[in-house]
Amino acid sequence: MILYHGSYVVVDKPDISYSRLNVDFGPGFYTTPIYGQAVKWCGRFKRRGQEGILSKYFLDEAVFEEKNVLQFDSYSETWLDFILSCRRGNDTTDYDIVIGGVANDKVFNTVELYFDGLIDKKEALKRLQYEKPNMQICIRVQAVLDQYLTFEGSEMV
Repeated sequence: MILYHGSYVVVDKPDISYSRLNVDFGPGFYTTPIYGQAVKWCGRFKRRGQEGILSKYFLDEAVFEEKNVLQFDSYSETWLDFILSCRRGNDTTDYDIVIGGVANDKVFNTVELYFDGLIDKKEALKRLQYEKPNMQICIRVQAVLDQYLTFEGSEMV
């Protein structure tokens, strides 16, 4: 499987120690199989005057059978609860990889309204049902990156 990571630098050796805390699926290395989505991720760096660099990887799909994977197929109550737990730094799960929808701008706004207590879970889920999930794959364990992910190259976007 081909995956992409958008950044302002070439990331030829992903290192989990550089990951941010309190993000959608917790600390990890975030990728997507959707080229256009990764290009959009580069946009946030370009808006800050930095380069937009897309790194490309091959992920050995054996990882999905051999490691502990959590996959969300849609925006759901389970997805919303997991995002909330991770963003608050309360995730205690031991998943090696988490796959699911990205909290893009529209989704992020709904999630933030829910997190801030301005709408309830029922209303948040009602709003999310109309959003088509993008996809992010968060690899949360360095050994998984080292064993299953191979750098293929990069390009400026």
